[in-house]
Amino acid sequence: MSTALLPLLAPAALLVPAFLAIAMPGRRPRGLLIVAESAALAALGVAIASLALLIGQGAQTSPLLGVGLFGLSVRLDSVSVSMLALVAFIGWIVLRYSARSLDGEARQGEFIGWMAATLSAVLLFVVSGNLVQLALTWVLTSLFLHKLLLFYPERAAARRAARKKFLFARLGDAAMIGAVVLLIARTGTSDLASVIAALKSGQNGLMVVIAATLIALAALLKSAQFPTHGWLTEVMETPTPVSALLHAGVINAGGFLLIRLADVLLAAPGVLALLVMVGGFTALFGGLVMLAQSSVKTALAWSTVAQMGFMILQCGLALFPLALLHIIAHSLYKAHAFLASGTAVEVVASGRRPGPVAVPNLKAVGRAFVLALAIYAGIALAFGLDGKSPQAIALGAILILGVAYLLAQGLADAAPRALTWRTSLLAGLASVSYFALQRIAEALTAGALPVTPSPGPLEWGLVALAMVSFGLVAFAQATFPLWSDHPAAAGLRVHLANGLYANAVFDRWLGGWKRTPSA
Repeated sequence: MSTALLPLLAPAALLVPAFLAIAMPGRRPRGLLIVAESAALAALGVAIASLALLIGQGAQTSPLLGVGLFGLSVRLDSVSVSMLALVAFIGWIVLRYSARSLDGEARQGEFIGWMAATLSAVLLFVVSGNLVQLALTWVLTSLFLHKLLLFYPERAAARRAARKKFLFARLGDAAMIGAVVLLIARTGTSDLASVIAALKSGQNGLMVVIAATLIALAALLKSAQFPTHGWLTEVMETPTPVSALLHAGVINAGGFLLIRLADVLLAAPGVLALLVMVGGFTALFGGLVMLAQSSVKTALAWSTVAQMGFMILQCGLALFPLALLHIIAHSLYKAHAFLASGTAVEVVASGRRPGPVAVPNLKAVGRAFVLALAIYAGIALAFGLDGKSPQAIALGAILILGVAYLLAQGLADAAPRALTWRTSLLAGLASVSYFALQRIAEALTAGALPVTPSPGPLEWGLVALAMVSFGLVAFAQATFPLWSDHPAAAGLRVHLANGLYANAVFDRWLGGWKRTPSA
């Protein structure tokens, strides 16, 4: 076997426990648990070996390609290796956690089998070297995940969420398959490298624009973007390991699809604009609703909706290296958050409370925003703006607005001096981290991902709209203590806690969800 086909060993390893579960579907299958964790560790080892191979071959700008049995092919570059390592690592953690979390369940072996099968499909998806394999693994991932979502089929809420997810997934599958057919028809090949080369040579046209639109639609449906987000906030009836795998892994498939087919999207600026608008709105909407949730897991689900929206926004701005970095960071954080959600309440309750939170007035909030942007601008100049796209600079400004909320606490009249210095230091660290990680991400993906193009009038307008929208929401959040006692605030909390009823309206529009979902 060619060394370029090494990554295929990762999904192959996890197929072993998937098939073994057929013989051991019941309670406490000790042998299966050992094999599953060993397979996940082997997949992680393959990811590390693939990274070493990539570095050794110097394939940053010329991805290694290989064609295996049954038409399977591999695109080995910094993007695929990063995702391969991420999925393998999270898969190992989730399988290890599942061994104890589901101990004693009557169908524990079956659960481990479907979990391994889902991980295998995701691993094969992220290393795909041709469009047919990309589409096939996209569909298989969703079908295997459906089995996990229905692990407790007797729960009505689980059946409703799984049915909704099943519908949106099939619509996404249809869009994905349609895009693949159009791209193959336009370029005459399914090989991913050849398709990208054809697009870079100017082989675009209406078929490519339609394909880009379908790719965007498939990604939006997979990433639970507004108004199809409801299923993601309703799958809390599944075991915690499924939530961790879904929110830290499978949900990222839409973002990865946009990143992998970035060259297709660049041929359709209107589609990128659509991603900016939908992703930006979903990020703001999900973030506001998250703040009103009382359940830890539900709040984390809304956080995922918001984070996926922000990642879609990054892709729409053609900041694909930053979107990949976002996927990695969010996955690690969210896997830990879900697996630790059971003890989160106790940890918060046992925490030391230093006293009442200092409430900033309007002047303090205004000073905080000015100071945050000044810190960001100073660090941006220190790093140098040569080669930095306006989109990336604007995105950093949006991110630093979140730190302005903390700065406002430190600049309140009643705040101790130590808090002021601490929040100012945090703002500086956030700015340094943004530019440092951006530089690292761009260096690692050079050649594997296209360079962000210079913005035109449309892009400038979208950047301005995003900055104003996120700025207004950040300002409203920072000043919320000043108007939280107003009667309207209580009603707003109720409306936000219910997601502004968007999901209920969408359910009614689709006719409800009374039938049992397909197995």
